[in-house]
Amino acid sequence: MLKKITCCFTGHRIMPADLKTIQSELRNYLCSLINDGFIYFGSGGALGFDMLAAETVLQLKKSYPHIKLSMILPCPNQDRFWTQEQKNKYKIILTAADEIIYTSDTYYKGCMQKRNRCLVDSASCVLAYLERNTGGTKYTVDYANKTGVNVQFLLSSQMQGQQLSFC
Repeated sequence: MLKKITCCFTGHRIMPADLKTIQSELRNYLCSLINDGFIYFGSGGALGFDMLAAETVLQLKKSYPHIKLSMILPCPNQDRFWTQEQKNKYKIILTAADEIIYTSDTYYKGCMQKRNRCLVDSASCVLAYLERNTGGTKYTVDYANKTGVNVQFLLSSQMQGQQLSFC
């Protein structure tokens, strides 16, 4: 992935019951990034926002076939405790992804943070869905800020008046 035209995602695993606003804003923000020249999108493949973002990139590939989805994963068995339905959805995303990178061979305490740092280190922009000041998403946003990577927040109230283009 080329860092200057790469965006990665970070967000919570537990999403609100009504996803329509988040899905709409995510799609519109991604269209804006694509129109600004972004080609590569990195997802950590976790349940919740990561998978929603990956699915949205894959949907947008129908209109923008040049964009690429990279799945940057903590370990091959990330889905070991997921339901069968979650595993099936995950497998569909992995099959459709342009690239799969594992940051560790096996699960260990800290491998999720290693994956998050790898996502940020490969990107020039982080698109975050952050509603709580704790957990992995907060860690990733703080790491991006510390390393000078631009962080944009998905919800309109967090985006501080940025204009989105629609596609």
